[in-house]
Amino acid sequence: QVQLVESGGGLVQPGGSLRLSCAASGTIFSINTMGWYRQAPGKQRELVAFTTSGGSTNYAESVKGRFTISRDNYKNTVYLQMNSLKPEDTAVYYCYLVELSQYWGQGTQVTVSS
Repeated sequence: QVQLVESGGGLVQPGGSLRLSCAASGTIFSINTMGWYRQAPGKQRELVAFTTSGGSTNYAESVKGRFTISRDNYKNTVYLQMNSLKPEDTAVYYCYLVELSQYWGQGTQVTVSS
């Protein structure tokens, strides 16, 4: 089994920054993809960004140029640096990992408000 533990969420003013972290532990064979989804109240869960084992990255159009995903393969950890945050970025952010199966974190709340 694989466990994912997220951290770094919180309350920030518009224009501010946050950095989310997601550390994977347990029986890990070979991680394929790690990334982040988010879900705002009353909305469907949407893909924010992901990174593959080959190092490629992909972002939702709404966060391009503001968010950066990175990965530390030695620590089995993925990060999401979020800059120029907007109120519409408010959501619960979920980390996920794909290897033999897909695993999810418990979610961390990000609130962007003045």
